[in-house]
Amino acid sequence: MRNNDTISKTLLVAILLCLFCSAIISYTAVSLKDLQEANVRLDKQKKILASAKILDENKTVEELFGSIESKIINLDTGRYDSSINLSSFSERDYARDVNTSTVLSVDQDIATLKRRENYQKVYLHYQNDKLSAIILPVRGYGLWGTLYGFLALESDFKTIIGLEFYQHKETAGLGAEVDNPRWKALWEGKKISSETGEILISVIKGSVDKTSPKAQYQVDGLSGATITGRGVSNLLSFWLGDLGYGPYMKEMLSKDENADV
Repeated sequence: MRNNDTISKTLLVAILLCLFCSAIISYTAVSLKDLQEANVRLDKQKKILASAKILDENKTVEELFGSIESKIINLDTGRYDSSINLSSFSERDYARDVNTSTVLSVDQDIATLKRRENYQKVYLHYQNDKLSAIILPVRGYGLWGTLYGFLALESDFKTIIGLEFYQHKETAGLGAEVDNPRWKALWEGKKISSETGEILISVIKGSVDKTSPKAQYQVDGLSGATITGRGVSNLLSFWLGDLGYGPYMKEMLSKDENADV
């Protein structure tokens, strides 16, 4: 009788089993890739709608997103650029490519990005043919990693409608409270800048003193998550500044002023 309990046969069975399991996992990953990408896209669309306060339980995300217009802007000039394909645009790919991004100095890189893409996709929501919300992608480093989200502003480019994060690595119960509906509700109506254009919006330590003239620019801090709060403040300061959407906001406001003349 042949002995089947040899080391070589045991190793062979183990290797074949590993190969079989790897093949199953690879097949599953490939076959589900399209579904996973669709789910990621749907989640981002929900966050865009949520930031602008236009989610509606009676309508699908696809229906609601039909009221959103997407455009590519040149971050340096603040002007729209129609030469870039909207559907294939990826901010992460553009940020990694030396030909489509800008290296940030230590002083400039308050959001810890290292490189900033030269182009970005923005989202415009119209109501009764009038611009009612501008949704801007934002990102920056928190405690454990980069927070990715959307900031929605009213058409005055000064008043916040909402802030939503769709991806982050913050600690559950602490920094991850950026997802808490009660904290997110605090952003609505806050002003991002002074009359002179200085970016003042920030997450403070503790609670906002509602009697203070600075209250309109401040949001309560997250308990036990000072670094995450500072990261949110920094990423907003960067993206609302001259290296972010500053040129775009000035361009849009100047068009409105000229239209009123």
